[in-house]
Amino acid sequence: MAERLIIGLDSSTQSTKAIAWTKTGEIVAEGRADIPMQTPQMDYCEQDPNDWWDAAVTAMKQLAQQIDVSLVDGMAISNQRETIGFFDADLNPVHPAIVWLDSRSSIEADELYERVGLERLHTISGKPKDPIPSNSSVMWVRKNRPDLFTPASQVREVGSYLHGRLAGANAVSWASADPTGMFDIERKEWSAEILSVVGATSDQFAKPVPPGTRVGGLTDAAAEATGLKAGTPVFAGAGDGQCAGLGVDAAKEGRVYLNLGTAIVTGLWSQTPNISNSWRTMLSPTGDGYFLEGVMRGGTYFLDWMVKHYIAPDEGNAAHEALHAKAMDLPIGSDGLLVCPYLSGCMNPFWDPNAKAAIYGISPSHDAPYLYRASMEGLTGDIARTIFDMMDQGLKVTEIIGVGGGANSPLWRQMLVDSTGIPLTLSKSLEASSLGAAMIAAVGAGWFESFDGASQSMSATGETYYPDAAAHKEWKALLDRQQTFNDFCCHNAALS
Repeated sequence: MAERLIIGLDSSTQSTKAIAWTKTGEIVAEGRADIPMQTPQMDYCEQDPNDWWDAAVTAMKQLAQQIDVSLVDGMAISNQRETIGFFDADLNPVHPAIVWLDSRSSIEADELYERVGLERLHTISGKPKDPIPSNSSVMWVRKNRPDLFTPASQVREVGSYLHGRLAGANAVSWASADPTGMFDIERKEWSAEILSVVGATSDQFAKPVPPGTRVGGLTDAAAEATGLKAGTPVFAGAGDGQCAGLGVDAAKEGRVYLNLGTAIVTGLWSQTPNISNSWRTMLSPTGDGYFLEGVMRGGTYFLDWMVKHYIAPDEGNAAHEALHAKAMDLPIGSDGLLVCPYLSGCMNPFWDPNAKAAIYGISPSHDAPYLYRASMEGLTGDIARTIFDMMDQGLKVTEIIGVGGGANSPLWRQMLVDSTGIPLTLSKSLEASSLGAAMIAAVGAGWFESFDGASQSMSATGETYYPDAAAHKEWKALLDRQQTFNDFCCHNAALS
């Protein structure tokens, strides 16, 4: 008998991937399409929501050509977070979608937090003051294009927009609504208090439902467009970061998920919505508990930028390999060289979009490999301090699960375990966000009775790495020096 399949549709910032998964977490086939982005002026990052749909259709059509679509028991969406679109009653775009990278609404973010109250908004939404959540983006459109906010106007993040196009559903997962910063993370509903300041009403947003809820089946039109079977169940998924955490079996006590990608996400599951400036509090993709996420905008992006602009402008990936090899032989602390990695501002713990990157302590002996290593140490230090802050608040941490391109670096892996004193295990799930969405759909479709059962069957891990006690002691001293330097860089950002 042919094996049944589940589809995880990962609609991320730059591309959409449609992947068919088996009950044991094996990839059977996949389709992919890019999503264009426009930057019409400084601080603006926009997308056409029609491109979200076109990319999803292209990816699913490619997938459908490789599988028996009658074997598909359902699908769920992992969507890029904080990006928001504006539509008429028929989900036709009336304004470009504002992408999470956009920073035009910094004034509105200040106004929003002033009117609601910094602590009050943080408590309701789980989000510290930051321009990334789409609450201030909606406020900007409401202020600058008031003609768009008629009673029939609709505001959608990516997941609920695709629910509408795929299944004609007016539904959004709690874990997709939450990143907007307009959702009450304890009451599991749109916050009337925040929306009243933003200038919108809950009727303009999709209806919140728990992750794994069946929101509908593929319409005839969607089936014809994608090549999938009409009526294929569509289940409410989650934001891509939360899906990645589920995909590596981190939606449980004690396991930190660490995504060492373009940005760095350090997440830990919690039963309660712990509020802190050391992370942002997100709803769990299982509907039970919360994910506490530390975020660095510049992860591997910062390293790539440093190499491209300062160390080896014309050598590309070969430069990374050579620098990495030499940096492994250098001492912890880079002989006094410190790098503050806040190239794109700082999220936790300072939440300062104006923070700057900086280098301190250069001597004649500090060549390119030293700068490379110190940059990696700067990134590693922020990860370690986030984890320590979690532990200081009584949260249990027993293991780190590593994903993303940076996890392939032997040097970075050793830095992480030595700085934290915590073992790190590599994930075998290279497409963790799609897999997390597939797990949600698998539970919704009845493949498993629980998310724990889905994770045990579909998630897989590889080798584990352990800390060196002597190196950990050296790292403790380095972390203190880094903290002092980073404090100075953020508190004196106005000097630049």
